[in-house]
Amino acid sequence: MSNQPANNTFVAEIKSLLNHARSSVYQAINTTMTQTYWEIGKRIIVEEQHGKTRAEYGKGLIKNLSDELGREFGKGFSVDNLENMRKFYLAYPISETVSRKSQLSWSHYIFLTRISNKDERDFYELESTQNSWTLRELKRQFDSGLFERLRLSTDQSAVKQLSKQGQIIQTANDLIKDPYILEFVGLPEQASYSESELEQKLIDKLEHFLLELGKGFTFVSRQKRITIDEKHFKVDLVFYNRF
Repeated sequence: MSNQPANNTFVAEIKSLLNHARSSVYQAINTTMTQTYWEIGKRIIVEEQHGKTRAEYGKGLIKNLSDELGREFGKGFSVDNLENMRKFYLAYPISETVSRKSQLSWSHYIFLTRISNKDERDFYELESTQNSWTLRELKRQFDSGLFERLRLSTDQSAVKQLSKQGQIIQTANDLIKDPYILEFVGLPEQASYSESELEQKLIDKLEHFLLELGKGFTFVSRQKRITIDEKHFKVDLVFYNRF
């Protein structure tokens, strides 16, 4: 009896079942691990602080715990990792995250706990979940200042909405949220400008200013964004002199 080639649809269905099972297992492991790390962070806080700050005792506690867990459970329980669990609980003290069975990885949460602004942290968490952002994409969106740009382009009452609902796309204009204030170039406030008109006005202003500085100056950036330890700073004006 000769072997018959498998039906393409049949094979595709089997592959789909296996991929779904693999995804479900990964999600279950990720959820359990996240919940466990949250519980460990909670126990550390309760044990080391009892509601109060006891820095020296806390350091010794985490070091001893790291040694004990390392001997029995191997890698993954370094002092730094236990500190991350501690920070995770402090950032999400009401288990609001673990109860919703978030799809985010532990690495996502390590990054999110470094964002001190709760509204901003909630926004990036929700956007990451809804859009299935990888950790790399989350970092890219954070470094681009998505939350800040959206906040600047909406009224203050919308900030809370951003943290609860993420970015709401209702019209094509909602995809681009970069506000422009153009009075300084002599253009009146209006919904749109011709590209050539805006370009000319900006060049005129830059040319005049650079000539005032002297020879060899070139303009690099204004409000240059730099990120240090997950915190954003801005350099007002950046120039370069070729001499």
